[in-house]
Amino acid sequence: MPTRIRLQRFGKKHKPFYHIVVADGRAPRDGRSIEDIGTYNPMTNPASINLNFDRAMYWISVGASPSDTVRSLLSREGVLYKTHLMGGVAKGAFTPEVAEEKFAQWKEEKQANIVKVAKESELQSKAAKKKAFEAETKVKEAREASLAQKRQKEADAIAKAKADAQPVVEEAPVVEAKIEEAPVVEEAPVIEAKIEEAPVVEETPVVEAKIEEAPVVEAKTETEPVTEEAPEVEVKTEEKPEA
Repeated sequence: MPTRIRLQRFGKKHKPFYHIVVADGRAPRDGRSIEDIGTYNPMTNPASINLNFDRAMYWISVGASPSDTVRSLLSREGVLYKTHLMGGVAKGAFTPEVAEEKFAQWKEEKQANIVKVAKESELQSKAAKKKAFEAETKVKEAREASLAQKRQKEADAIAKAKADAQPVVEEAPVVEAKIEEAPVVEEAPVIEAKIEEAPVVEETPVVEAKIEEAPVVEAKTETEPVTEEAPEVEVKTEEKPEA
């Protein structure tokens, strides 16, 4: 089998990243390669391609067969168009300078087209996000309106139940009482009364009263009567004269 130019997968799950390799057609997809000539990242917008242009031209010129995906990548980068122009130069249809000029013109148009597609893609992405946001806002508003209506029904049901439970008392008509204003009474003039001052009474001199002390009376206590002893009577004996 001829030599193949194909992609070799790298990267994480759901985040692929590819190497553009030249390998034997009989080798497995992720097997041993002959040469690595570039990378391809489909996760960016637009997809980013890093290609060794001259080596890709060489392998195409020696008969390497690209896979379908690699063929689209080489066409986007202008490898296939440049190979076609070099074939015209080999046949003498035009000079190499004309081929280079045509290729440069094609490259400018291709880059402008890529930028235009990238802008359109960005605008579409923004429009899609805006549309999704508006749809989400409408759903949210409808949900809130439904919830508010449900709460209002619950409140009305509770109010109705309370009204049925309590008898309705008719309010007495409000009678407006007219209050007649009392006649304004003129204030009597204030008469200032002159208060005569009382004459000052001289204070009488304080007379110190001497209080005589009462004689102390000894209290006699009743006792048994004391019997006075009779006075002793001296008996005089007359002496007889001596005979």
